[in-house]
Amino acid sequence: MKIAVLDDYQDAVRKLPCFSLLEGHDVKVFNNTVKGVGQLAARLSDVEALVLIRERTRVTRQLLEKLPKLRIISQTGRAGSHVDIEACTDRGIVVLEGVGSPVAPAELTWALIMAAQRRIPQYVASLKHGAWQQSGLKSTTMPPNFGLGQVLRGQTLGIWGYGKIGKLLAGFGRAFGMNVLVWGREASQQAARDDGLNVAESVEQLFADSDVLSLHLRLNDETRGIVKLSDLQRMKPTALFVNTSRAELIEENALVAALNRGRPGMAAIDVFESEPILQGHALLRMENCICTPHLGYVERDSYELYFRTAFQNILDVLGGKHDSIANPKALTPALSR
Repeated sequence: MKIAVLDDYQDAVRKLPCFSLLEGHDVKVFNNTVKGVGQLAARLSDVEALVLIRERTRVTRQLLEKLPKLRIISQTGRAGSHVDIEACTDRGIVVLEGVGSPVAPAELTWALIMAAQRRIPQYVASLKHGAWQQSGLKSTTMPPNFGLGQVLRGQTLGIWGYGKIGKLLAGFGRAFGMNVLVWGREASQQAARDDGLNVAESVEQLFADSDVLSLHLRLNDETRGIVKLSDLQRMKPTALFVNTSRAELIEENALVAALNRGRPGMAAIDVFESEPILQGHALLRMENCICTPHLGYVERDSYELYFRTAFQNILDVLGGKHDSIANPKALTPALSR
């Protein structure tokens, strides 16, 4: 079978132990990203099975109509809105869902919190230019000694969304002596209470009281743009806003505007509306914003888990096992044996 793996930026997939599962198949791994439907169609014209790395490429009905040989899409992690599952079903293309782990994104979130609160990226950049113990961050609009940074103990960690990642983050916060404050749906609020955590009285209180606020929500029609400029403006001028979930959870341009106005004073961001982002992106130019290139799940253990499952799901479907299929109505006789 002809199999393609898209968007392997670091050429890591071929070096994973699980890559051997595809031995005997014709596998092509692409390291650069193309966005245009025409470019993607040319790249995938002979492909029968497509392996997607999270949401790096959108699979639309328009694209699928140009891929007559495609029969399988194997998703690393859960299939999201980036794949038109209805169009896949109409064309007899099965979509296979994988598994993931909350550990890597939770640890990345915590690393960003620690780095941001101690101004580590700014100090490192200054040191490389010969400046000793200089973080910058001396704008007149910033609070006094904002560039010094501060410890986490005794601060309030706000968490919006108390799922698997949120729960891990709350544990990290407790271990560091932080006061954890949770907001979310009623089920999340009750789960937080059951775990002995404080629940905010309102989303307004969450933003106003948090010294560090981290966003952990799924992106859907209900949550798109759920964080408004008015929410961010309630934060303290010394506060840190963290987003390792989805950029579209924040109202368009709201974060840039809020940072320019000094509330919150700092942000740490791992996700962007369009990825990879361009060099001139507004957030990259801001000294009070730490940006990472969507690294939440990018580490060896997560890659091995994601791809071992994605590859095994393809083999299982070819062998007549259908447990991972998200759209069973798409099964064709050739895949239904």
